[in-house]
Amino acid sequence: MDIGTISLLIVAGISILLAIGVPLAFATGAVAMVTTLLAYGPNGLTIVASRSYTLVSEFVLVAVPMFILMASILEQSGVARDLFRAMHLVAGRLKGGLGLQTLAVAVVLAAMTGIIGGEIVLLGLIALPQMLARGYDRKLAIGIVCAGGSLGTMIPPSIVLVIYGLTANVSIGDLFVASLVPGLLLAGLYAAYVLIRCHLDPAAGPPAGIEERQIPLAEKLRLARGLVLPVLVIVWVLGTIYAGIASVSEAAAMGVIGAAASAVMRGEMTWAMLRGALWRTMSTSGLLIWLTIGANALIGVYNLLGGAKFIQSSITGLELDPLGVILLMMLVLIVLGLFIDWIGIVLLTMPIFVPIVESLGYSAVWFGVLFCMNMQISYLSPPFGPACFYLKSVAPPEIELGEIFRAMWPFIALQAIGLILVLLNPGIALWLPSVL
Repeated sequence: MDIGTISLLIVAGISILLAIGVPLAFATGAVAMVTTLLAYGPNGLTIVASRSYTLVSEFVLVAVPMFILMASILEQSGVARDLFRAMHLVAGRLKGGLGLQTLAVAVVLAAMTGIIGGEIVLLGLIALPQMLARGYDRKLAIGIVCAGGSLGTMIPPSIVLVIYGLTANVSIGDLFVASLVPGLLLAGLYAAYVLIRCHLDPAAGPPAGIEERQIPLAEKLRLARGLVLPVLVIVWVLGTIYAGIASVSEAAAMGVIGAAASAVMRGEMTWAMLRGALWRTMSTSGLLIWLTIGANALIGVYNLLGGAKFIQSSITGLELDPLGVILLMMLVLIVLGLFIDWIGIVLLTMPIFVPIVESLGYSAVWFGVLFCMNMQISYLSPPFGPACFYLKSVAPPEIELGEIFRAMWPFIALQAIGLILVLLNPGIALWLPSVL
């Protein structure tokens, strides 16, 4: 049987299993085992076992549960609530000021945790009610929360970047440095949109009232204390990576220590809180590990059958210029993002795409940034759009899922603009790594 037919059967098998409700991790794992048995017999299953063991024994994978644990402790210790209240100091008289405040908090939360679901839930509980109570346009407020909360994909420490680096064999430290400017670029595009929208239509984002702006000095100092711990955690984790003091895994462990210390300082460290954070860490890490094992096993046997060479020859045979090939890959990723979670996409596509990208003379670090920006779009896009479902779980009952999805379109357009800018100007992503 030729590799083209095998490729179609693999895609059909995964699609059927997903359609009947089999989780992606077990769907890819099952297809991998069946393909191995048919191609190499029972002895071929050692291929699956050896690839799985090699992957999960990678030291850098330790960073994943560490970052998740750090995020869980910070979420449950009330740091985010204090951070949002502290940002009242900069909301001021600006039209759309509360929206800008929410975006600023989203950027800081992304730099502290990198866990998208938790950020959107927190912003949905803290920021969305305040924007709605002040009379913000509902779609604008919803878009700010979902788009801002999704910045954890781009701004390090990002679990997406960790898994991409592990899968593509790229330095995670370089990815963290390269994604910082594009992440801030996206945040800047969101902020510019909010300012312009509220300037053209002041009713969409009314400024703070006089009573909110007249804050006593003592209250300002008390609110400013809410900025101290977030800034210290960011410097503690990212500063050590950028300065070359610690590796990503070491910095992740230091982040857990910093998060635990901040919880103790705030008097929030309890056995119940710690147990909840550990439970979330183990369940999330377990999900990621099973997805990684299943997808890695499938890609391993597929490559042995000649799948990578088949896809590479198919893409290069289209007679597209190098930029056209990258655009085709972006289109494939956008389509996959409509139906599959990012973890499945990175594990299934990057072992095939990255070698092609490097053979065209492009940087795998730059492509990793493009991939993360692409996943930003997938987080907001129907019908999968996980950011929309996260927000729906905590939004007021009168806000329906359809309204949330409709609110995403301006921000999806902004994400596309950011993606195009980085695609056409690789220096946006590669300038900072070259300096450091």
